[in-house]
Amino acid sequence: MAILEHLQTAAKEVVQNAASTIQDYTSFDLPSLRSVSRFGFTGASLLTGKDQTVMNGQTAHAWTTQSCPKPQLSCHNTTIIENLCCFNYPGGQMLQTQFWDTHPATGPDDSWTLHGLWPDRCDGSYDANCDSSRVYRNISTIIESFGKTDLLKYMQTYWKDYKGDDETFWQHEWSKHGTCISTLEPHCYVDHKATQEVVDYFEKAVELFKTLPSYEWLAAADILPSTTRSYTFSEIQSALAAHRPGVTVTLGCKYGALNEIWYHYDVRGSVQEGEFVPADPDGTKSSCPRTGIRYLPKHNRERPHPTTTSSGSQPTSTHSPSTGFEGRGFINVYQDDTPHGCIISKGAWYDTRSCATFTATKAPQGSGTYLSSRRGKCGVVSGAFVCGPQVHVGTAFTATEEGWIAAGGNAKWSSDKVVRGRRKEKVYAGAEHEQGIKLVWEGR
Repeated sequence: MAILEHLQTAAKEVVQNAASTIQDYTSFDLPSLRSVSRFGFTGASLLTGKDQTVMNGQTAHAWTTQSCPKPQLSCHNTTIIENLCCFNYPGGQMLQTQFWDTHPATGPDDSWTLHGLWPDRCDGSYDANCDSSRVYRNISTIIESFGKTDLLKYMQTYWKDYKGDDETFWQHEWSKHGTCISTLEPHCYVDHKATQEVVDYFEKAVELFKTLPSYEWLAAADILPSTTRSYTFSEIQSALAAHRPGVTVTLGCKYGALNEIWYHYDVRGSVQEGEFVPADPDGTKSSCPRTGIRYLPKHNRERPHPTTTSSGSQPTSTHSPSTGFEGRGFINVYQDDTPHGCIISKGAWYDTRSCATFTATKAPQGSGTYLSSRRGKCGVVSGAFVCGPQVHVGTAFTATEEGWIAAGGNAKWSSDKVVRGRRKEKVYAGAEHEQGIKLVWEGR
């Protein structure tokens, strides 16, 4: 009987201790499981029992405040950082990304457009779509509800979607990138108002963008949009580094044309209130060639051009041709203003990145440009673009101010079908055939 009483007493003590423990853990607001799993650490540091001081009342309180005394610089810590409301982790490097879209032209002609604020993991990798419970479909309404009408108006001018759907674009940027910024977690606010962190995300991205006038910085170094000039990688980097000494940027090119700049920062403290420190890219990301980078002009309106008198029933061109182009390069194909393959040496359209190299030579008296490939001269024969011995007299092509190749002043081209896989298609001058396309010169 004594043994039974002893076991009963022991059982009561276990229950009382468990209840006491539960009370201790419920006397304050616990961080979410997602937050607890995201302590900031680098190298081989581990979260051991002695490091778990976050589970006491004092440290837990720090998770609910934006007061960050002596914050550390993200991507530079060597020990565990417990308070991820004062330290961005795992996305410690912030990228303020800008785009220069010309097909179609997007945003003001004399300004790059804001693309987003992206958190990288300090090693070139990144997380995406981190919190499905905070995917919002009404970004404009959220911004207006906080009285930030000036912010929204600015975004409507400079934070543009090249497809024309700004609202969906903003939703995407917040959901994919904003939800992965640890210092924007709702529990990081003392008196959090629903969706407050969404406004902070867009406000900070715009604030950074205003300090990074890429168009002006490039123009100051005589790097201006042009259909005839090209630039080197080092020239563009140097022009931007003159305003951000000691660091480089990521340059993005599409078919040899400059269309992205990513500015990198490490952050001391929170995204909302912290110090953004310019940093080198956290990985090898630039996709531009070393030389021959084009920087094409933007035009928000198509300008009419008189009907051509060249042979064949070609429609009126809606783009004015500029001077000829020259040198060696590729002929890329765009469909619906999206890159889709290129022209191969015989003149056919092919869906491949192994594009043929063409030589562009200025025609006499500035009448245009002659093209040739390893097959021979290029021209329009029986309405089709071809290169080879069947071309006796080459066609004098021109380039529009947008960079599109024109024949007889007409920049419209077409094909019977869209190329897929290894299938090749003839390219015809004019828009009479089923699939409308554009040809774009890319200098090497």
